[in-house]
Amino acid sequence: MKLFHPILAGATLAERTAACAGVFTAIALTAAAGFMFPIHAPLVVAPIGASAVLVFVVPASPLAQPWPVIGGNVISAFVGLAVGWAVPELTIAAALAVALAIAVMSLTRSLHPPGGAVALTAVLGGPAVMKWGLLFPFVPIGLCSLSLVALGAAFHGVTRRSYPHRPPSADPVLPLAVPAAAFSPSDIDEALAQMGDSFDIAREDLDLLLQYAEASAMRRQALGS
Repeated sequence: MKLFHPILAGATLAERTAACAGVFTAIALTAAAGFMFPIHAPLVVAPIGASAVLVFVVPASPLAQPWPVIGGNVISAFVGLAVGWAVPELTIAAALAVALAIAVMSLTRSLHPPGGAVALTAVLGGPAVMKWGLLFPFVPIGLCSLSLVALGAAFHGVTRRSYPHRPPSADPVLPLAVPAAAFSPSDIDEALAQMGDSFDIAREDLDLLLQYAEASAMRRQALGS
């Protein structure tokens, strides 16, 4: 049934099983690190679970790269703390924290979806956040994010996947298969502008994917003629 087919292209059972094992190990190690601090409690906070999904399941996503994971989470924690202290009305503070976190992450090129949850946690966390005070963006948020990125890099190194992600080099025969009139990077930019939407893929990866698709179509047509 299509209902149970992977939504993301390229997802396989083996890949997802390995990702689950990686997430289990990363969250367990990060949580255990908390017992090294005076609080003697697990170090992780809920948004780190969402960050782990991005780092281990979709490591090629621009939203899962080291700077968005670390920078986005830490920046959002600062935003959430500032709003929580400045705005006494909890409902307004919660909404404003998430909105401002998105704005600041966008300006710093560190957009990371769990960052919105980090900002919300800073506002709604109550005593759990207050006990950290100004350390909250660094411990647990920064330390958890840094640990997650380091463990993700190690995991993907073992499984031979690129993280931090770098688009692979094109096949040497690919340029021979693509005609001189093929699309250019500026054509891709124009198409993205015309569609008026955002996609969870780097422009360079999209460019390479389309080149391979065009080359495959040309080979198929040549064999059919």
